[in-house]
Amino acid sequence: MEQEVPVIHSAAKDPVESNNPTPAADGRIPEQIREISDSLSDAFARFRESDSYDSLLDLAEQTRTYIRNHPLPALLYSLGAGAVLGMMFGKKR
Repeated sequence: MEQEVPVIHSAAKDPVESNNPTPAADGRIPEQIREISDSLSDAFARFRESDSYDSLLDLAEQTRTYIRNHPLPALLYSLGAGAVLGMMFGKKR
């Protein structure tokens, strides 16, 4: 099911606007966003090198193995957790 989404490009109608482009309009990334991106990249790289990342990968593999070996209890646990979360965060009538 593919849908076409119309894209509308609007040109600046005021000559003053065309002389003062915003950072997003001229294709440059604002410096603050670049700094945030760099710091997040550095933090994630440090996390990937840590022991916590390795233990997280081990835990994920143990979870996959449990689900493959015990599909019905895993399904029931997930349904129960979903019901509890739904009651906790659901709309109050």
